Amino acid sequence: MVELRKRKTPPPAAAPAAKKERKASAKSAASKAKAPPTEKAEEKVEHPKEPEAPAPAADEPAAHPEPPATKANGAKKGGAAKGAAAKKEPSTASGPPKVGDIVSLDGFGGEISTNDGNKTTLKALVDESKAGVIIFTYPKASTPGCTTQACLFRDAYMPLTSTGFSVYGLSTDTPAANTTFKTKQKLPYTLLCDPSASLIAAIGFKKAPKGTTRGVFVMGKDGKVLACEPGGPAPTVEAVKTLVETMGGKEGEKMAEVADEVADTAEKLDK
Repeated sequence: MVELRKRKTPPPAAAPAAKKERKASAKSAASKAKAPPTEKAEEKVEHPKEPEAPAPAADEPAAHPEPPATKANGAKKGGAAKGAAAKKEPSTASGPPKVGDIVSLDGFGGEISTNDGNKTTLKALVDESKAGVIIFTYPKASTPGCTTQACLFRDAYMPLTSTGFSVYGLSTDTPAANTTFKTKQKLPYTLLCDPSASLIAAIGFKKAPKGTTRGVFVMGKDGKVLACEPGGPAPTVEAVKTLVETMGGKEGEKMAEVADEVADTAEKLDK
């Protein structure tokens, strides 16, 4: 009789366990293989952060933009200072001066002469005066209108000079012609001769192409223009009287009244 023996069946879990181990080893190998890329990825993420290191140094240059601002402020202050200085300086603008302008008298108007033939300049006349100069312009000596104007200034001479102004007549006439004019009309002031019309043009009374506009020009001791206007014989005198009265107060007004009386008397005598 044959005896039958049962075969030992292999443990069923053995094969799956090997598979799991392989899978596990495969996963671990895969994880190991993937690990370096992760580090690299982390390095890639961290890499852009490297420039942050100089950040503290970046705070230090913040003070550097300040010098330009300071310079700009200095430039503005300097410009303002120069602007203020420019206002105080004599006017150098082209063209005749206007009332209120302060004129630089060096070379202004060129050289002229007195009716006696002595050379002079506007600067010299202003320097020699006590308070400034009154200059009336006239077209031609010994003509009717110019004679009237010269005599009106003659009659108002005392009140006009009471505040320290010096009075002058100015034309393009020769010294000889003006001397005759002065002597005949008994003028107490000097007549200025400007054949080239350099001073006449400088104060704005030259006609184009030639000739002289009747008017009056008043300048203070400091070179400031106090009056500058054209006009007839009487208006030119009145303009100066008003100016002197304003500067001299009551004393100037009294002197002006006396001048008016003298002028009226002179007109009656001429008739």
